Amino acid sequence: MTTTTDGAAAGTVSRAEYCVIACAEAWRGSGELLASPMGLIPGIGARLARRTFAPDLLLTDGEAMLIGPDGEREGWLPYRQHLEFVAGGRRHVMMGASQLDRFGNQNISCIGDWRRPTRQLLGVRGAPINTLNNPTSYWVPKHSRRVFVSKVDMVSGVGYDSAAAAGPSATRFHHLPRVVTNLAVLDFDTPDHTMRLASLHPGVTVDEVREATGFELVLPAEVPYTREPTGEELRLIRAELDPKGLRHREVPA
Repeated sequence: MTTTTDGAAAGTVSRAEYCVIACAEAWRGSGELLASPMGLIPGIGARLARRTFAPDLLLTDGEAMLIGPDGEREGWLPYRQHLEFVAGGRRHVMMGASQLDRFGNQNISCIGDWRRPTRQLLGVRGAPINTLNNPTSYWVPKHSRRVFVSKVDMVSGVGYDSAAAAGPSATRFHHLPRVVTNLAVLDFDTPDHTMRLASLHPGVTVDEVREATGFELVLPAEVPYTREPTGEELRLIRAELDPKGLRHREVPA
């Protein structure tokens, strides 16, 4: 039996629920910012943030509507306004990644030499404009060396070293707040913006994360654990935001 931070008995908090909490925290203190979560657990996390500590957060259905935390329509989001949010830095997207390197360069385009790839993926899509114009975080449901690589095969989302090489026009609004995985939370809060282990999900060890990462992570002197959910957050996740338990399909217990 574990207890939540408000002292309420919670039973066992699942790994998926810690991931929801870690994703929700990406939008803490955002104010009236457009949250664009891509994936089931990031979506639950954004809605949880809206229901609790980020009431001014704007949520999108991924197409043309603004929606409330219960999925009800709140307003129309025409494409031109969506682009204004992006270009003005008033959007925080949480994307997926097929590959990520130590500076946060993301690949969702291909595996192997881009001229003759061994695997064709989604394509670059909106990753460059996302990473150069508004905060971009990442969600990785299976932390492994296949994803966390020393060098991405193709840069889709721009990392800190690539932005610096491109100059001030690329670094002005570039910001990668965090990477959430099924094992841990990572960030780039280091002098040279290389990836750092920010927190471990309870039950995970530093060695597990290092073994699953294809480069050396920056390690603080003491690595904290991802925060516990409150009793009300668990109730919302389990009873209202994901009553069918789909989160456990993405991150099994």
